[in-house]
Parts: sequence; structure tokens; C-alpha cells
Amino acid sequence: MVKTYDALILGGGAAGLLCALEAGKRGRRVAVLERADRIGKKILISGGGRCNFTNLYCEPGNFVSANPHFAKSALAHYTPADFIALVEKHRIPYHEKTLGQLFCDRSSQDITDLLEAECRLAGVQIILNRRVEEIQRTTEFAVRTATAEYRAPALVVATGGLSIPKLGATAFGYDLARQFGLKARKTRPALVPLVLGPEDQSRYCDLAGVSTEVIATSGRQSFREKMLITHRGLSGPAILQISSYWNHGKPIRIDLAPGRTVTAAIREAKVRNVAAARAALQQVLPRRFATRWLDRHAPSSWTNPALAKLEQQAHEWTLTPADTEGYEKAEVTAGGVDTDELSARTMECRKVPGLFFVGEVVDVTGQLGGFNFQWAWASGAATGRAL
Repeated sequence: MVKTYDALILGGGAAGLLCALEAGKRGRRVAVLERADRIGKKILISGGGRCNFTNLYCEPGNFVSANPHFAKSALAHYTPADFIALVEKHRIPYHEKTLGQLFCDRSSQDITDLLEAECRLAGVQIILNRRVEEIQRTTEFAVRTATAEYRAPALVVATGGLSIPKLGATAFGYDLARQFGLKARKTRPALVPLVLGPEDQSRYCDLAGVSTEVIATSGRQSFREKMLITHRGLSGPAILQISSYWNHGKPIRIDLAPGRTVTAAIREAKVRNVAAARAALQQVLPRRFATRWLDRHAPSSWTNPALAKLEQQAHEWTLTPADTEGYEKAEVTAGGVDTDELSARTMECRKVPGLFFVGEVVDVTGQLGGFNFQWAWASGAATGRAL
């Protein structure tokens, strides 16, 4: 059986559904082919089940890409205010958590319901449980599944990245890009916890659950947020953020006491010894971590130069992670289809007219805090309006 449309969209996630409803509103006959048994699986688990659906302060600087200018056009033409208007149209209650991050008051299901409702209003056909077996292109695109063949002059690839394979993530989008002769940037897990080497694990990981505010730095990039010690290494917002900029084998630096002087109380104490230092440090850091860190870094004497060195070490704790926790724990995939292959205005392939790539499959990766959803909305809208 052959079914024909104006556009086929592969992937029923954030970018694919936004693209579909924008194209449908413009009178296009659109079908979304989703290999899972429901749409928006990644939306549903995001933000602890409440979906951090955008960020009020979204700017191009919040994204990692080999071309830092590529995202500017799409982000300018579909802003956080545009998606907020949709949320308010559907009377979904939401709140700002911190740093411009907007979350649903109730559940992520509100966002998938919104997208499904808008697609329905726009006449979009969402077809579930459709695993693509083959794609060919002659005068139009032919997408074959086990039960049918779908044809359209436009094909949108919104299949996501490699993150969270238990939700069905695959390399399908990258493989399809290669099939059509497009370049792809090397992929890697991003917004992901870091694993420490055996020696550092033995020193710190029995403190799993301890959390403190830090500044985490890799290269020239820094983030001031919470750090969490885990059973295998480090996590928390500061670490997830810096993981997107960290390269394997390189160190990260952690300021354990941003804006504070850790040795002031030691200098003022009449007695300077490990016990006094421990008591002072426990005023600044979580008690168990302060004790453990001082066991490792206590100076042999308590002279002013030694205290100056201890102060410096507290603000420049340097670790070299062994690895990340991988795609299983990564919120997103960095890298992907090379932006040099795409139009920044429409996401259409320069070499293959009618072929578009949107969302996470493209080499544009947002920081933590709703930016990846905003890229999905913006890139999907850019293509939906161009179809």
C-alpha cells in the first residue's frame, strides 16, 4: 500500500511534532512516523517528569556547535515567548524554577498533550509503531516500513541522538545522513555525569549523596551550580553543564567555595592544627566532605604560606575524570549532522533538496535548563514553516 503526503516527518519527539504542526497549519498534508508506541517519550521523562520546556534567557551562547552562529536564525524566529504562548493557550500551569527555567506545574504529559492536540487541529497524521526499513529518493522520497510505503517530496529527519537508548534512541539519523552523502560531526554524550578513576573513587565516592555549590571549569567555560558526589564520580547541575565542554583525558577544576575564604577562621584561631582547620572548613563545605578533603590536602605546617596554598587548592581542586556515564545517563547527544550541510534558515540539506534535519540529530547542543527543548521547537518551526 502506497500513501502520499506533502511531507513525511521521521520521529515523534519535540522537534518532529513542532515541525509537523507548523507545516499542517499551512495546509500541508503531513504524516509523522514514530517507531515507538507513543509520542514524546523523552519529553515525558524530562525535568524529573515536569518538562523544563524552555528558558526565558535563551541565547545562541547557550549552545555548543562547531558553528556557533548556525542556531541564531532559527532561535530568533521562534523564541521562548512563542512556545510559552502555546502553553498558555492550552492553559497549562507552569513556573520558573531558577535561572529562567520554565517547568510544568503538573506533568510533562501536558506538553505531549499540547503537541498532539495542535497536530490534530492542523490535520497532521501521527502513525505509531512504524519502524523504517528503507528510504529511497528519485523524484520524491519513498519511506518503506513492514506494512506500507509512504511517499512525499519532503522528508524531515527528527529522530534524535544516541542518548538514553532504553527509550529507543538509535543512530538512525546519522546513518541516513551518511546514506545521502552528508558529513556528521563525531558524537559524544553531553549533560552527563562524570566517572572518576579508581583512586579518586576510593577517596570520595563513599560520600555519595553529598552536595555543595561549586564553580566547575573546563578550558574557558565555567558554571556555578550544585555538584553532587555519586557512587562512581560526580554529577549535579555544575558537572552536567561542564561535561558538554570536557574532553577525554583533560582535567576539570572545581572551586569548592565560590566567593568565600576557607582559611579565614584558621588564621584567626589561637591554635592552628588539623582539628581547628577541620572545624573551619566544615563551616564552608558539607561536614563529611570537608573532613575527607582536608585529610587529603592538609599541609605539614600551619604557616601563612601553607594556608595560602590550602586556600588556592580549595578554589582550584583539580581532577581528571576517567570517563562519562555514557549515553545511558546523558540527557543529550553532542555532535551530529554537520551544520555546514544545512541551511540555517530552513534546516534543508544543501546537497539534497527536500531533505531536512531538525533537533538533536543536528550538531547543536544546548546547555542544561530548557535550552535543548528551545532548539527543538526553533529548528522544528524553521522547517515546518519552510515546507
